[in-house]
Amino acid sequence: MWHQNIIDTIGNTPLVQLNRVTKDVPCTVLVKLELFNPGGSVKDRIGHAMVQAAEESGQLKPGGIIVEATSGNTGTGIVQAARLKGYRCIFTATEKVSEEKRDLLTAYGAELVLCPTDVTPEDPRSYYSMAEKIAEETPGAIYLNQYFNEANVKAHYGTTGPEIWQQTEGKVTHFFATASTGGTISGSARYLKEKSADIRVIGVDCYGSSYFTYFHEGVIDPDEIYSHQIEGAGKEYLAGNMHMELLDDYTRVSDRDAMQMARRLAKEEGIFAGQSSGLALAGALLWLEQHRHEISQNSLIVVLLPDSGMKYISKTYNDDWMKDNNFI
Repeated sequence: MWHQNIIDTIGNTPLVQLNRVTKDVPCTVLVKLELFNPGGSVKDRIGHAMVQAAEESGQLKPGGIIVEATSGNTGTGIVQAARLKGYRCIFTATEKVSEEKRDLLTAYGAELVLCPTDVTPEDPRSYYSMAEKIAEETPGAIYLNQYFNEANVKAHYGTTGPEIWQQTEGKVTHFFATASTGGTISGSARYLKEKSADIRVIGVDCYGSSYFTYFHEGVIDPDEIYSHQIEGAGKEYLAGNMHMELLDDYTRVSDRDAMQMARRLAKEEGIFAGQSSGLALAGALLWLEQHRHEISQNSLIVVLLPDSGMKYISKTYNDDWMKDNNFI
């Protein structure tokens, strides 16, 4: 049996048990490897879902143009679907996006507009503002806006959450994930908590992002928002798809710890994962250490690893870049 097209291969990514990185953890830790998606990330799930939703609503018409602000992965998911359906893609991204992601997007035929990294979302130079402007000024164009697009959350409610429940035979006790748009953690959490209210969902944030403090204090602290190196995680504001009420706790770790954990995954577990994957696992292990009294041998931990290390060869897996940023 073969697949009708590449979109049909999205999802059903494997759960793999960790053994060496987690040797001091008194329970089973599984990682969901989203790098097995055809575009190499969890965002393949929402790329196709948002395009399909825009078609069904009539917003996206034949021969139309799709505009999106992306850190690279969502753009890849969108352009895969767009290529099958004949749409043109224009993506905006910050200058910190890796060369690998830039090359991947252009290899698919997308048009890429790079914007300054260290500007506020409201700044007309930001990649959010630029995407809105391009969509408004380009005939036949629509802005998908993954941060507020409900199809984002629905995609994970319909696929990621059910997969985790089925693959663990309903035994999952804790679910950890990073967040930027909020779709992955919110959609998965909604499904899992409907299956069992006892499942604990913990978000992992990076320093420089607003989510950790917002969860714990209900405010966005401008003094805590600054540029960070991890791509595709954290946010300066509360994205519309980030449903904090579905989470039980939030933890955070540094860029340095995230980068080093990603490298440990490769060297100790043979899993070549990206920056936010290192962030997710480092945060999960930190939380588990701090909450040892809440876990037992019967606890079953699932950590979602968003993407592949192949997208960060020039960064996380480059010793010179790591030294320049004081990560090693």
